[in-house]
This record gives sequence, structure tokens and C-alpha cells, in this order.
Amino acid sequence: MEHVAIDVGGKESQICIRSANGEVVLERKHPTEELGAFFEKRAPSVVVLETCSEAFALADLARTAGHRVHVVSATLVRELGVGARRIKTDQRDARALSAASCRIELPSVHIPSQTSRDRKAICGMRDELVECRTKLINSVRGWLRATARRPKSGSACNFPARVRAVADELPAQVTALLQAIDELSKQIDVLESDITAAAKSDPTCRSLMTTPGVGPITAIRFVSALDEPTRFTSAHKVESYLGITPGEHATSLKKQRTSITKAGCSRTRWCLVQAAWVAYRRRPNDPMILWAKEVEKRRGKRVAIVALARKLAGILYAMWRDGTLYNAEQGAVRTAAA
Repeated sequence: MEHVAIDVGGKESQICIRSANGEVVLERKHPTEELGAFFEKRAPSVVVLETCSEAFALADLARTAGHRVHVVSATLVRELGVGARRIKTDQRDARALSAASCRIELPSVHIPSQTSRDRKAICGMRDELVECRTKLINSVRGWLRATARRPKSGSACNFPARVRAVADELPAQVTALLQAIDELSKQIDVLESDITAAAKSDPTCRSLMTTPGVGPITAIRFVSALDEPTRFTSAHKVESYLGITPGEHATSLKKQRTSITKAGCSRTRWCLVQAAWVAYRRRPNDPMILWAKEVEKRRGKRVAIVALARKLAGILYAMWRDGTLYNAEQGAVRTAAA
């Protein structure tokens, strides 16, 4: 079986094909948009790609054409010789990947389903709109402070109305920003409605939303991040995957626990922390909140909230794995049981 390594580029990609014994069979540039047709013409082979924006879409095309696909993590390719001795070209990179594929079975990252990718995209675009709106709001707030004015407190969506209420005449540039904020709020509402509809139509998300603090966005983020619960053997593996477990720095006889690793999807981790805050404030008598308050007595509130977010991740995974709804009596112990 041949080994096809592709260094993917925006317009053109470098291809290096080796035979099973490691001899180079073909090297050439190929338009990236035409790689699907290229895969269909080749006999079943081992296709090696480096993680990039186009990698998962190309992996789908290659698997559909009958190839065995390995999407190699960008952190691993350097150890395989990519960019060695500070010399990096498309041809050298493709050669290094194909040579490594001939020698060993390269580990592949998880290739998410199309549904997972679509959900990550809509959540990411909603986050971008929210960030744009926040920047515009902060800009208007700066102008208000310079004029010694302060609007009433309230939500971001009605911020323009609150500004207009404290200023009779607004400069053209401020009016333009307020109009942009109004339009962004409308678009955010549309995307949030789509996310909510997707969560309510998914049985898994509906069950996860029975957990205190977990809403549609957190449920969608969590499900799209894990994609397939069978990939993980325990709740602790999920917590580590999401980067909410403490790190460790050990050398010789010295061992030190550090802050959380922050590996994995930062947006999913942020959603879990926010869900922990909501649950902490609104369900003070829930067993898992009582557990977090005991942690708070020893380590402080911030550490307790992160610990609660970690427990939430384990509980959500166990609920998904077992196909159950949230049970408050088991909430404080489910992570350990999982």
C-alpha cells in the first residue's frame, strides 16, 4: 500500500507518494480544491495530513474514496522531521511525513463528525459577534465617561436605548456605533435561537440541560467537543481532555501541583466555568454545590468554582454515557463513581 503525504496549502498542496518500501513514486504540486478528484483516482492508500483548517474536510474526501487517513497533530510533526534544522519547505515537509508513515503507524487526532464541526462553527461565529458588540459597547462607554455621563445598568441588547436616554444629541460617530450594536444584537439573537433549537432537538443535549447551570450553549459546546463519548474510558479522561485538571511539575524528588492545564477547547472550558457559577448561585442546596462550598472553605471561591466545573464535566459525560438525566442525589459522587 502506498503512503500519500500532503502538505496542505491554501491554493496548492505539495504531494509526496512513497511505495511500501519507502521509495518516492511521485512528487508534485496539486490544486487544493482538486484533491477530492485526486483521491478518487488513486488506489487505496495511507493518506497523511497535518492538522490545519482544511485537514478534516480533506480527510472526509479521502475516506470516502477508500483511503486510510491519519491527521497528525501539529505538535508531533516537528518530531517527525518537519522543519528540521530550521529549513522548512513544502517539499521537505511532505517528504518527512511520507517517510515517517512508511516507518511507523502515525497516531491520528480525532476527526470530528460533520455535525460536530457545524455546531462548533455556529457557536464560534456567535462568539465573534458577541466580542464585536462588546468592543463597540466599550468604545461608547469610553465616550460617555469623557462627557461625564453614565447610562443605567442593563443587558447589552438594550445598551443603545439606555445611551440615547441620557444624551439628547449624539455625534454622528456615536450614532453609527449604536446602530451597529443594534444590528449585531439582532444577528446574535438569530444565532442563539438556532443554537437553542439545535439543543432542544438533540436528545443528548436535552438530557444534559437537566443539570443545574447547563443551558443550550454549554450543552452544544460540550457535545461537539467530545463528539463521541466512547473515545473516553472515564470521566477523568474527559476532564483532562478539556484542560480543567491540575497540572504537575515533577523533577527528581520535587513534585509540585500547578494550576489547571488549560488544554483542549478553551470555549468549552469557559462555558463549564460559567455553568458552575450559575449553578453555585441558583442551586445553593444541591449536593454538588454543597460539595463545592466545602472546597471553598479550604481553597477559596475561585478554586471551588473551577473544581465544580471539573465535576460538572464528569457528571455530563457520565449522563451521556449512561443515557440518564441529572440526579441531584448522585451529583456529588457521580464523578468518582465514573
